[in-house]
Amino acid sequence: MAEHTAPPQGQAHEQKVPPRVVAAGAVGSIVEYFDFGVYGYVATILATHFFVSGDDTAALLSTLATFAVAFALRPVGGVIFGHLGDRYGRKNALAGTVVLMAVASGLIGVLPTYGAIGVGASALLVLARCLQGIAAGGELGGAASFVAEYSPPKRRGMYCSTTQTGALAGSLLAALTVSLLNETLGEDAMHDWAWRLPFLIAIPLGVVGLLIRAKLHDSPSFRKVERKDEKSGAPVLEALRLHRKALVQCVGLSILLFSAYYVFYVYVNIHLTETVGMDSGLAFWSTTATLAVSTACMPLFGALTDRVGRKPVFVGASVAALVLPVPGFMLFEMGPGWAISSHIVMGLIDSALMGAAFSTFAEMFPTRVRYTGIALGFNIGSAAAGGTAPYICTWLVDQTGSPLAPAWFVIGTAVLTLIAALSLKETAGTTLRDT
Repeated sequence: MAEHTAPPQGQAHEQKVPPRVVAAGAVGSIVEYFDFGVYGYVATILATHFFVSGDDTAALLSTLATFAVAFALRPVGGVIFGHLGDRYGRKNALAGTVVLMAVASGLIGVLPTYGAIGVGASALLVLARCLQGIAAGGELGGAASFVAEYSPPKRRGMYCSTTQTGALAGSLLAALTVSLLNETLGEDAMHDWAWRLPFLIAIPLGVVGLLIRAKLHDSPSFRKVERKDEKSGAPVLEALRLHRKALVQCVGLSILLFSAYYVFYVYVNIHLTETVGMDSGLAFWSTTATLAVSTACMPLFGALTDRVGRKPVFVGASVAALVLPVPGFMLFEMGPGWAISSHIVMGLIDSALMGAAFSTFAEMFPTRVRYTGIALGFNIGSAAAGGTAPYICTWLVDQTGSPLAPAWFVIGTAVLTLIAALSLKETAGTTLRDT
């Protein structure tokens, strides 16, 4: 089929992006964020199975701390898979990330519980989360590089947004899966054994992702650098030595993206049930509606960056994150209709950030170190503000007694991202650099 054929060198930017390239970029994100989303959505259940405590909040915090462990290892995964992707090709590295993620997630689905083997169950859960973190750290940097290097300059924002659309689609799939299992099997079954099912679904998803990626050629930009023998010998050292400003900007731009993602799409589900007292099924459907709207809007935000630039979208989303969280969390207390509407509006902040992110990051680094640069900067931001977000928000509410406390966490990260956004040089429509 024509879409399997590698485009001639030098013509990549004039050709339409093959559908399989878009699918390959999105499928890993779907698997990754499905798995991460499921963990957050069943966190209260996992707390009862893997951590024993007389204090429900302490058990939940232990579960969320394990959630955060995966993020601490994402930069490690970014360095490992970034090196492989910049040295040996995006295709092979991306195949490795999707397999590792599927295996790690499937492992959680078959783990014995604390009641069966004691503290060993907690340790195994942490190990599985570590493997997930390493896989996730290598996924998005490679997917972004791969899709960006196939995309025409004037539509790169829209095409790169499809990678992050996969991320929200994965979370949406996770929310739908948990919601449907909860409604069809009941809460008792969900707490007893059905919580395992969403993790096991990751295995066939990973197989599909591997099959899609196995049929692709490497990107035209990478093959050009490879043909000219211009690949970096040590991508991480080169990125740290020659592209420090871009790395710092990448970290800064990622901080709000991750805090907003895990507050609005993961933590708020916990907040609505544990703090507001909303029915758990209704809270899940609020999250599902938020993810559905955000997923649908993300390509629009990506296309908007192609028209008005990357910088204005980052600045606008950062300003929105400064002013909306406090009234948004106040509306959570005003009844289901207000709560769901507020949830959806705040979710659009992250949709805009994700729509702008990967085209911006791809344009900040040359082909020689693009995979490593994106993976390292993006994942340092995730470790700083992503995995810690549900833990910090839960802890803040417990310590202060204020249901508005999580809003201030989002606002703090918005300040950092706004500073990074204001320092950006506009790159929309430019040709990607090779060296």
